[in-house]
Amino acid sequence: MTRLLPAVLRDEPQFRRLFAGMALSTIGDRITFVALPFAVLSIGGDAAEVGFVIAAATVPFFVFTLVGGVIADRVRRHRLMMLTDLIRLVVQAIAATLLISGTAEVWHLAVLFAVFGTADAFFSPAITGLVPLTVAPHNLQAATGLRSLVMSTGMVAGPAVAGVLIAVAGPGYALAVDAVTFAASALALSTLQPREPDPRDAGEVVAAPDFFAELREGFAEVRSRTWVWTGLVGISVYHVVVLPSIFVLGPVLAEREYGGASSWAIVTAAFGAGSIVGDLIVIRVRFARPLLVGTCALTVASCQAIIIGSGLPIAGIAALEAVTGVAVAMYFTLWELSLQQHIPPAAISRVSSYDYTLSTGLLPVGLALAGPAATTFGLHETLYAMSVIGVPVALGLLLVPAVRTLRAPPDAEPAAP
Repeated sequence: MTRLLPAVLRDEPQFRRLFAGMALSTIGDRITFVALPFAVLSIGGDAAEVGFVIAAATVPFFVFTLVGGVIADRVRRHRLMMLTDLIRLVVQAIAATLLISGTAEVWHLAVLFAVFGTADAFFSPAITGLVPLTVAPHNLQAATGLRSLVMSTGMVAGPAVAGVLIAVAGPGYALAVDAVTFAASALALSTLQPREPDPRDAGEVVAAPDFFAELREGFAEVRSRTWVWTGLVGISVYHVVVLPSIFVLGPVLAEREYGGASSWAIVTAAFGAGSIVGDLIVIRVRFARPLLVGTCALTVASCQAIIIGSGLPIAGIAALEAVTGVAVAMYFTLWELSLQQHIPPAAISRVSSYDYTLSTGLLPVGLALAGPAATTFGLHETLYAMSVIGVPVALGLLLVPAVRTLRAPPDAEPAAP
């Protein structure tokens, strides 16, 4: 039976522990993503208050991610992650108790999820730096692919579980389930023993000149690598220009021209299925130049907007969005893999924190601009323009020699199927 598992899960006990906790907590997070708006509505909140609570959870992530990157490069990352899991466990337990007891108020949820978002800002850069310390170099690509697969699968399984929990028991119980998943993740992390301790991870906080000096060191790592800073430009354009077609304009178009939410659900399900396929490809196929393959995938992913606005039947849009789902999963996974393979271990969390800050911080800008742009220029015209901007930027990255020539390290042997 174990032969059915990917080699990285068979051969890497430390990653296997990390993966088990990560899988559960990711599904729990997706449950919360669906349950939180209904939690606000269940206590009498309106649409504006739903937005207020969600903003309370997301703004701290943007504000504190760079701080999280510095801290994660100074302490043992799995201990920092365990602490953030315990904080989020407490947050979810309190929120669930307030909702189930009928005493929750909107401000309670806003405060609690501001704490949640702050803890998440420390967890995300830490896990990017931790994964390479739990596997041998030849298993890193498969490990990164499995992490992405968990997130892709969670996008499908989490909302389905959340829908059942909310319908049967209410949003408070859905949050309680998420609390349990954080307990499982914290338990897995408590037994973790990273394979090769980071030189700066000696168990104690490492003396440093000051916070801002370390932050500048992280930025210097970004600036000194052309493939990193140009890649961050590509990520920024994708989040600001292309992704709003999925989150804002796609649902609007489906409502106007394709019969509403049921049609859009077909498109999103197809995209989710494609992303799972993309993750499986990364797990099974070794790439000598991961960044080059990933950048080609970004070019395909940037076609999402024009596909949505193409006027094709919904089945055609769904089929093409499945292809872009493959591309999106491959791009982000291979981008993260390239960072893990080539950024020094002592700086990886800080470098990844710039990545998280740009993608998370700039997406709301694109979301805010998409609607007014569609009103001014037309819905289909705006969707076309999104890809007309996004695709050339992605193609432009392929003109950067550092992007084309970056190779996987010699010790990155093919992972066994």
